[in-house]
Amino acid sequence: MNIILATHNKNKVIEIRNILNSYTVLTLDDLNDFDEVEETGKSFRENAFLKAEFYHKKYHLPVIADDSGLTVDALNGEPGIYSARYSKSGDPVENYKLLLENMKNIEDRRAHFNCTICYIDAIGSPHYFEGEIKGLINHDPLGKFGFGYDPIFYLPQKNKTFAELPSEEKNKISHRAIAIAKFIDYIKSI
Repeated sequence: MNIILATHNKNKVIEIRNILNSYTVLTLDDLNDFDEVEETGKSFRENAFLKAEFYHKKYHLPVIADDSGLTVDALNGEPGIYSARYSKSGDPVENYKLLLENMKNIEDRRAHFNCTICYIDAIGSPHYFEGEIKGLINHDPLGKFGFGYDPIFYLPQKNKTFAELPSEEKNKISHRAIAIAKFIDYIKSI
């Protein structure tokens, strides 16, 4: 089965392809498609749907799109759906530096990564799969792997940040891995 992966984020492409290694995943780069879908939704679910719907209508093929982000309890859910564009520049390092600055006097470091996948099947029906992993915001960035907020997202059960975990290990436990596992279970059941 061919599935279009509706993202221009090269890090997400690598991560999702590694998790979906037995499926034929067509990326937007494979399709030479440089369209951008404006994320105007008010939730991860709405934004995932907007992206999946756009590319399904364009190519008439099954599409998966995700919207994901970091939610910090003490910051009323920030950065949330604005995770990728939290700072003025939208640069990943600037994003996590701003988050650390906003948390400098906050003791409650609880946070979670969320991922919502919208899969639109061949006939145009949307299906949703969600994943979440809880952790803490580290005081300083650590690690050389991963992307985005990974250097400051600390997992107490691993005693490491996401960026300290090799991709093979992260791809088994991440919010995205959890959502994709639910998607794979669904595909196998139909």
